[in-house]
Amino acid sequence: MSSSHTFLKYTRLVHLYLGVFITPALLFFAFTGALQTFSLHETTRSSSYKPPVWAVVLGQIHKKQTTVVPVRKVPPPDKPEKSGDKPSDKLNDNPVERLADKPTTDKSQSASPSVATQFAPNASPKPSDAPTPKPHNALPLKIFFLIVAIGLFVSTLTGLYMSYKYIRNRILITAIFIAGVVIPVLLTIL
Repeated sequence: MSSSHTFLKYTRLVHLYLGVFITPALLFFAFTGALQTFSLHETTRSSSYKPPVWAVVLGQIHKKQTTVVPVRKVPPPDKPEKSGDKPSDKLNDNPVERLADKPTTDKSQSASPSVATQFAPNASPKPSDAPTPKPHNALPLKIFFLIVAIGLFVSTLTGLYMSYKYIRNRILITAIFIAGVVIPVLLTIL
């Protein structure tokens, strides 16, 4: 056997065994990533949707590698926050909008001038002339990532099927697959 043929043979074996070992993790991340793409693991303030506990725990494992889900206390809408801010101020998480909401001490500066007025010489920004930014439609990208997650899931399953179909030592493949399931579960529990 030539050295290139030997190298290719061992490369295929390494690919096979590593692929079978990480198959459970790939399936887990593809599934939980698809859930997270559409925020099915979390509660939003503007919705009455309450996610199932299993989705919250799997999302927490995916993001923080722990099953401990922190309890988030949401203040009632009629009570102000501890810092004295209005509750509506806490909902505004966009830093650009927060800057626009703050009053400026210098009247010659604007909190969020448009790009055209920033680079125009001797132009003063007028808030009424500034175009309102179009909100980004994230749905097409979310659908794309859902298709990617489904593709990864199906591709991983077909790879596992082929590892059993075209290898003679099925006991070794099964042992490696079980190790790929048991090790992360043990590391999550410990």
